[in-house]
Amino acid sequence: MILAYGVANLLQSMAASRTTVHHTFDPGLLLRLASHRTYLVGLSCQALGFLLAFLARRDLPLFLVQASMAAGLGVTAVLGVLILKWRLPAAEVALLVLLFAGIGALVLAAEPAPSRQIGPLGLAALVIALALIGVLGFFAVRLHGPPGSVALGSLAGLAFSGAAVAARPLAAVHSFDALLIHPLLYLLLAHSVVGQLLLGLAMQRGSTTAAVAAMDAAGAVPAAIIGLLFLGDRIWPGREWLAMIGFLVTLAAVIGMARYAEPQHHHQVAPAHRRRPVRLHHPVPAGRR
Repeated sequence: MILAYGVANLLQSMAASRTTVHHTFDPGLLLRLASHRTYLVGLSCQALGFLLAFLARRDLPLFLVQASMAAGLGVTAVLGVLILKWRLPAAEVALLVLLFAGIGALVLAAEPAPSRQIGPLGLAALVIALALIGVLGFFAVRLHGPPGSVALGSLAGLAFSGAAVAARPLAAVHSFDALLIHPLLYLLLAHSVVGQLLLGLAMQRGSTTAAVAAMDAAGAVPAAIIGLLFLGDRIWPGREWLAMIGFLVTLAAVIGMARYAEPQHHHQVAPAHRRRPVRLHHPVPAGRR
C-alpha cells in the first residue's frame, strides 16, 4: 500500500506538470490529465493502494491506516530525487522527517478495533462536508505556488478523509448486493473524485511534496478524530499523550511546508488568464517541461 501510493503520487505529479495550469475549479482537468498515459498508470497505482487501504479499514482504526498511506510521501520524494532530479531544500527534508515522526506517533498510539456503523446524521454530515470542501476549493484554486499546493492539497486530504470515514463502516458490509445499494459507497466515490481533482490542481502549483504532505496530514487527522469519537477507534491505554504529540507535530510540519516548500515543476499558464511570470528557484531539466 505504501509503495503503491508513493508511485501514484510521483506519476500523477509528472502528468500534472505537463498540463496547463488551471485557475478555476474545473472537473474537466481530470479528463485532460487522463489523456496522459503517465497519469493513468499513476491512477491505477492509486486504485491499488485504495483497495488495500479499504480492506485494512475493516479491522484497523482510521488513523493507523491513514498514517500508513501518508508514508507513501517518502517513496514519492525518494523517487523524485532519483528519477526526476528534484532538489529538496534542507528545510523541506527536515519537515518531511517531522511529518513522519508525527504520523509515526499516531501509528504507535493506535489500537485495532471493529468499526461502528453511522446513522442518517453521519450521512448528512458527509454530504455537508463534501459541499463545504467544494466551495472552499472554488476559492483556493486562485492561490499560486507552494501556498496553493498546501491549500488545495489540504482540501484534497479533507475530501479523502471523508472517503476514509465512509469506507471504515462500509468495509464491514459482507454482501456485494448490500454494498451496491449502500449510500456510503456513493459518498465514498463522490469524496474520492473531488479529492482527486483537488490533488491534481495542487500538484499543478509546483510543489509535489507540499501538496502530498498537506493532503496526508489533512486526511489523517480529521479521520483519526472522527474514528475515535464516532466509529469505535481506540488509543492504547496510557498512550493518549503520544497521540496528542503526533497530532501537534503533524500540523506543525504542514504549516512549515507552506513556508519552505519550493516549486518542483514548470508549467504553462492557461491562455485565458494572463498571469505574471513566476520565477523558480531552481533550473528545470528539459525532460521535465
